[in-house]
Amino acid sequence: MKFVLASHNRKKLAEMQEILGELGVEVVLQSDVGLDLEPEENGTTFAENAAIKAMAVMQASGLPAIADDSGLCVDALNGAPGVYSARYGGPGLDDVGRYRLLLENMRGQLDRRCRFVSAICCCFPNGDRVEARGECPGTLAYAPKGEDGFGYDPVFQPDGYACSMAELRPEEKNAISHRGNALKILKEELRNYYADK
Repeated sequence: MKFVLASHNRKKLAEMQEILGELGVEVVLQSDVGLDLEPEENGTTFAENAAIKAMAVMQASGLPAIADDSGLCVDALNGAPGVYSARYGGPGLDDVGRYRLLLENMRGQLDRRCRFVSAICCCFPNGDRVEARGECPGTLAYAPKGEDGFGYDPVFQPDGYACSMAELRPEEKNAISHRGNALKILKEELRNYYADK
């Protein structure tokens, strides 16, 4: 079974391949099937945005498509940047610019509680849909640490750890991350889905 990932992010692809590969699912980037889509993520929740992306890629490719929408929700900022995590601060910022802006906006704030959230959606050509959601609680660091990971990983310290998400080895990150947790749930949902076929 081949799933097309509605993303251009190779690090995200590697995470999906590692976990879903256990089901015998091959995950490829949309560019691997000749697509270059950027569906407008105008949903108000992570689940809505994941479904928008998966549906668009499934319709364009004719293959099952998988998408996730994820982000960082900071308690002291009423859940921001939330669904706007990848666009926080506008189109001119990269990952480093976005987390620097976040740290600036949190200056002097003692409540550093936050969580990564991931919603994953698989859309099938027959109209079926399988969804999952995962979270990883933690605190926002005062400065970035670590070279691995992407996005806000360098400024996120998972609960129970004395390091940032960007300092964890990939297998450690996958064991606790929001996307890892969502993928574990998705794996069981897909196992049940195929068992019913």
